[in-house]
Amino acid sequence: MEKVKSEGLTLRLEALYRAESGRILATLIRLLGDFDLAEEAMHDAFSVALAQWERDGVPANPRAWLVSTGRFKAIDALRRGARFDALPDDVAEQIAATADDVPSRDDEIEDDRLRLIFVCCHPSLAPEARIALTLREVCGLTTEEIAHAFLTSAPTLAQRIVRAKSKIRDARIPYQVPSPAELPERLGAVLHVVYLVFNEGWFASSGSSMTRSELSNEAIRLGRVLNELLPEPEVVGLLALMLLQESRRLARASSEGDVILLEDQDRALWNQEQIREGIALVERALATRRFGAYTLQAAIAAVHAEAKTAAETDWAQIVALYAALLRIEPSPIVELNRAAAVAMRDGAEAGLILIDGIMERGELAEYHLAHSARAELYRRLGRVDEARDAYRKALAIAAQEPVRRFLEKRLREIG
Repeated sequence: MEKVKSEGLTLRLEALYRAESGRILATLIRLLGDFDLAEEAMHDAFSVALAQWERDGVPANPRAWLVSTGRFKAIDALRRGARFDALPDDVAEQIAATADDVPSRDDEIEDDRLRLIFVCCHPSLAPEARIALTLREVCGLTTEEIAHAFLTSAPTLAQRIVRAKSKIRDARIPYQVPSPAELPERLGAVLHVVYLVFNEGWFASSGSSMTRSELSNEAIRLGRVLNELLPEPEVVGLLALMLLQESRRLARASSEGDVILLEDQDRALWNQEQIREGIALVERALATRRFGAYTLQAAIAAVHAEAKTAAETDWAQIVALYAALLRIEPSPIVELNRAAAVAMRDGAEAGLILIDGIMERGELAEYHLAHSARAELYRRLGRVDEARDAYRKALAIAAQEPVRRFLEKRLREIG
């Protein structure tokens, strides 16, 4: 019986760790002022819980108990000076003086999560450091998992995280949510990190797999956290965009891992629950009239999601939405996407004229999707030699194996 009871407690602690470690860590970082010290304290608290809860029972508020225990374990370690000699002598006393700061309400702990997100995505950190730190500290991924996802070595990734933590400490980056005046710029940095994580999961930059679902899932989870804590229109819009894109995952590749274009996808495989949620979020963001680029991209994805077949797609609406997106966020890639939509609305020749104009400026010379889009339009027009040349240019740049196989297949098809 005792063995069964012990195993039950272990399982409960494991579930608690999965569900609450992010919240606990965020509060400990605020209380202790040091990422590594907070991580050590959290793991110590769970170790103590395994022994003490078996003897005394599970406390009424396990999360608050773990925060308080972790904080006192950190104070003990600092006073002993066994492992944190590099910290100032008075740090333990400063932490001990914050006894009243241990949160007793859930909303206080959620505030700590929001603070942590903004710290990890601070604009003074390098973009790649923001991504690594957010995935490590907010999402709880291991260094090895993040390194594998971004095709870098674990030591390199670990050094990136160490430098980011040092920057936060040395620059005394405040552990706080930005003021209302600062929020638009700072929130933009946070959303950009989430968007980059999702994009790497949705369309991996290189490697043998077209997608990395673990990254897409983490980005959506982080988007949900932000939406709960700070439901600004663009937070809502980004979550909608990710859900609508993710809804097509099962239809994007064959069982062999080969690319399936949007127009050829089996729409019965699209996740209708994610589509319904995404469309509802888009409508909510649009209703505020304070939306931006993420909401417009989500609106475009919603138009695709609402079409029962490729032929029923409302290309006129998509072209109009891309035009609105260009006014908010002008870029050659948005221009390229609008040109592709024009080709679907007005014919391949009309789209090709626009793409040629973009390519003449040289801005997308190293972007394989620009060359492959051009090749597709040449192919539709029967201009085989030009299509072959464009496919070859795309193939010379593409780093992802499924994309390379798709381009090679197209080249074989046109002889």
